[in-house]
Amino acid sequence: MAELTFYGAVEGVTGSAYLLSTDSARILLECGLFQGRREEEAANARSLPCKASDLDAVVLSHAHLDHSGRLPMIVQDGFNGPIFMTYPTYDLLEILLKDAASLQQRDAEW
Repeated sequence: MAELTFYGAVEGVTGSAYLLSTDSARILLECGLFQGRREEEAANARSLPCKASDLDAVVLSHAHLDHSGRLPMIVQDGFNGPIFMTYPTYDLLEILLKDAASLQQRDAEW
């Protein structure tokens, strides 16, 4: 049996993250940043409700930050499995994540 748990993009359109659990695997579909007002963005500082080290894989549909921006966080929290995505998503991801980190750093300094 499979179970799908929604961790983001529930009351809004950002922060996409859905956990697909089966008897043999735990797969995170998307791993997005929350974007918008400060209250919404505060969710980015919280770890996902599931344990990152228990995830078997992550699947990204595309590189937009609201689908991929929390990847560094789950790696820091212990995820070390494969991340599946298309080649164009891979090509854009490094650029987008570095840009987001730079913006977040400037935001923190502000």
